[in-house]
Amino acid sequence: MPRKTAHSKETEQETDELSVIKNKYEEEIQKLNQWLAAVLNYLSDDEIEEIDIEYLLNNTEGLREWWDQYREKNRKKIEDEIKKSLGELSLEELENIREKIKEKG
Repeated sequence: MPRKTAHSKETEQETDELSVIKNKYEEEIQKLNQWLAAVLNYLSDDEIEEIDIEYLLNNTEGLREWWDQYREKNRKKIEDEIKKSLGELSLEELENIREKIKEKG
């Protein structure tokens, strides 16, 4: 019986790794589809007069955790946007921001 060459073993390992990655992405896509469907069902409910984000986050499995992770990943972008806009603010606006930061600390 012929032995597998090192090349074919590497190819098989790469194929297995790609399969795992593909499955992970398919699961993620399925989760996102479920969340999107839940949100759209909520939004399309004629009895809902006011959108309650907390309701959606609390009653859609896994959505709050995903949202918190998304917000944390987006934090750096927000910080950069704030830094870029500081030069456009007046001295008074900058002083107000500094006071708010001091109040937090």
